[in-house]
Amino acid sequence: MLTSRAPTQDTPHPSRRNQTAILTLGAIGVVYGDIGTSPLYAYREALTQAAGGGISQAEIFGVLSLALWTLILVVTVKYISFLMRADNHGEGGVLSLMALAQRATQGKWAIVTLLGAIGAALFYGDAILTPALSVLSAVEGLKSVPAVAPYLSHELILTLAIGLLVGLFAIQSSGTAAVAVWFGPICAIWFVAIGTVGLINTLDTPEIFSAINPAYGIEFLLTHGKVGLLVMGAVFLTVTGAEALTADMGHFGRFPIQLGWYLLVFPALTLNYFGQGAFALNQFEAAASQGQSLQASDWFFLMTPEWFRLAMVGIATLATIIASQAVITGAFSLTQQAISLGLLPRLTIRQTSASQSGQIYLPAMNWLLALGVLILILSFQTSSKMAAAYGIAVTGTMVVTTMLAFVVVWKLWKWSIFTSIMVVGPLLALDLFFFGANILRVIEGGWVPLAVGLLIAGLIGIWVRGKAFLAVQATRETVKIVDLVPTLAKSPIPIAQGTAVFLTADPENAPAALLHNLKHNQVLHDENILLTVRTSTQPHVPPSERLSMERLNDRFLRATLCYGYMESPDVPTDLHRDGRIPIHPKGTSFFVSRNSLAPSAEVGLPLWQAIIYSFLHRNAADPTAFFQIPPDRVVELGSRVRV
Repeated sequence: MLTSRAPTQDTPHPSRRNQTAILTLGAIGVVYGDIGTSPLYAYREALTQAAGGGISQAEIFGVLSLALWTLILVVTVKYISFLMRADNHGEGGVLSLMALAQRATQGKWAIVTLLGAIGAALFYGDAILTPALSVLSAVEGLKSVPAVAPYLSHELILTLAIGLLVGLFAIQSSGTAAVAVWFGPICAIWFVAIGTVGLINTLDTPEIFSAINPAYGIEFLLTHGKVGLLVMGAVFLTVTGAEALTADMGHFGRFPIQLGWYLLVFPALTLNYFGQGAFALNQFEAAASQGQSLQASDWFFLMTPEWFRLAMVGIATLATIIASQAVITGAFSLTQQAISLGLLPRLTIRQTSASQSGQIYLPAMNWLLALGVLILILSFQTSSKMAAAYGIAVTGTMVVTTMLAFVVVWKLWKWSIFTSIMVVGPLLALDLFFFGANILRVIEGGWVPLAVGLLIAGLIGIWVRGKAFLAVQATRETVKIVDLVPTLAKSPIPIAQGTAVFLTADPENAPAALLHNLKHNQVLHDENILLTVRTSTQPHVPPSERLSMERLNDRFLRATLCYGYMESPDVPTDLHRDGRIPIHPKGTSFFVSRNSLAPSAEVGLPLWQAIIYSFLHRNAADPTAFFQIPPDRVVELGSRVRV
């Protein structure tokens, strides 16, 4: 006889289990899209690097062993088991780690901001490479389908890939909420498909299982010299996408991401790589029996049964589009974080979903990424040539992430310096080894992400320096608000009805817009709010803790609105939330200081940097739009400043 019983701590509640299952499925679609499509090209490229006069049996086993242990050490040990614990109130990613490290060092270590800027800059190189490489690899799979291969030309393959990618970037403005629900199921089908095909091939050649022995990989490296390092650079393609595993913790949670890895993603990837190795081993034995050498091939599609190959190309194309979508969305999110943390100028940010605050669209970033992707495809022409450029951006980001993690465990978690080095040191050494292996491929195309990263890092550096210079200039030319308020209370200045909100970055000094208003309009409002909008090192700030204020006298109020670096400010709503600051019957006007910059060789930044900073400043999005202030309530006052 069956009886029901209430859930206990040892028995998860059914609704909780359902929620975990849904989050896990979502994580499989979003988090693992990039690393999940690596089998399309990773083993192929690694064996290609190893093949000099032909591929040997030792190379098949050695490269496979290196690929498997790279998955184990980099993804399972480093990211899933360790770095996912270094979250910032549930959020991850390189800028979340930077914010966490800034909090741990109280913002006094410039190296922390520098590392965060480098990590963010390298991510943009990754963001243009992932869509170009993955989608092109999937479309190239059509060449392995006998029924359609005769009708394909190189130009047609490029056209199909470009068409898919242009369409992907074109739909970003309308948001992806309507189709995102299919990401998880499609990627789950993908992982089941690649795991099944891999298992079928592995069972035909079970001796390939011995490649799990790391001795094969070590022997390969010891006997292949520089070629071994080049192969390691290609082997690293098996874990591209791992650097972004922590970035979506805030959306799915740590446990569902880990569960998806252990239950489906890792077994499917492992079986598929075993299957590719088994197929290559069979091809080697067939070639050897005929006295021929084995050359590199597209193992992934060739090992797929011919009757299923066209369907596999279709599933692969959908999976790579989803992986590309995840990277594009990640670039939007990273840009929003960088803007909030002061690393980049404000860009226009649009919400594409009424219910999901994380669904955003940045027009400028979207089309810059699209342009970069198209340039890459037209320049490299094939996925094999493009693969050489991929690893440097990813390994560079991983090096930065591990360095920031070291600061966190040492300074925030209060581990001893010895323990921190013993735990993080080997992980950093592994990252540096892979980075060094990929650096060898700079000439083959690795310079592309380095160039993109250098460009973005340079823009970040100029923007941060320019902001710091203007802040110093503003401090020199203003007066203390505590001195100005008593003076105004005694002066017979005319009073205008309504509330004036003066946006200022420095609450201690009188805002420039207030001084300009007094000087030129010679008027003071009934209520004057000196408002500072700050960004916390936490990803989210509870609404109840968002507003703090201090009454200076009966006409002046100093207020601060604090937002998390992953939140979009809504100043008018949060300023009057819960009636703490009542809405004046005559309305509220927002005064903003917006200076016109003049590059100069005599003061401030070097002239070339001043010109770039002035361009960025002039083309930055309107701050009032960023703060969601109605344009008919905004008054802009400013002056001409030399930089």
